[in-house]
Amino acid sequence: MLALLLAFALIHSGGAALRSRAEARIGARAWRLIFAALSIPSAVVVIGYFLAHRYDGLQLWNLQAVPGMVPLIWTLTAISFLFLYPATYNLLEIPAVLKPQVRLYATGIIRISRHPQAVGQILWCFSHALWIGSSFMLVTCAGLIGHHLFAVWHGDRRLKERFGTAFDTLRDSTSVVPFVAVLDGRQQLDWRELLRPAQLGIAIAVGVFWWAHRYIPIGGMVFLHSRLEGLLS
Repeated sequence: MLALLLAFALIHSGGAALRSRAEARIGARAWRLIFAALSIPSAVVVIGYFLAHRYDGLQLWNLQAVPGMVPLIWTLTAISFLFLYPATYNLLEIPAVLKPQVRLYATGIIRISRHPQAVGQILWCFSHALWIGSSFMLVTCAGLIGHHLFAVWHGDRRLKERFGTAFDTLRDSTSVVPFVAVLDGRQQLDWRELLRPAQLGIAIAVGVFWWAHRYIPIGGMVFLHSRLEGLLS
């Protein structure tokens, strides 16, 4: 699992590091399509392997029968998705229908944390580790959180190179740890900034994932009997 996460990190973060040079050579749309063509299949492999092996190793705890655990896990997961996917405000840039651009975001969820994806990943890991309780899950969480902590440094470095003093201003007025900049007076929340159409899409996605969870055992078994599982084993 750690090897798969490392491979995904090299593809995903490596692709982000190459973005400026690649866009200068082949254009933003072409690079986005190449980046997606590499990142999405690698993510699918990681997810498939995780679903097939999530209960492997030692069962360290089992809290699934504790009253209130199901709504707690889904509440934490829903919140994590709001942090994980804040850039979906520009949905047409994802398939390169519109020209993909790098922007400095200074409003909305960025007021809470400058790196919301890292916050969302940590919340997702916490909720799913609480539910699954296996040693495999803890290893997975260590790999995911480690990658996102690296991405915090890597993302700041790339934005500094691209935007210079404008990024310095953003960095000084925000925080990585959620709500720190709000509590120390550098930011003031405006909840209207969080009410975007894309948030409705995220809410729908959470509902779809809730419904689709019943098919996770089937998906795990399909992956276990696939050729890809045989190669990874």
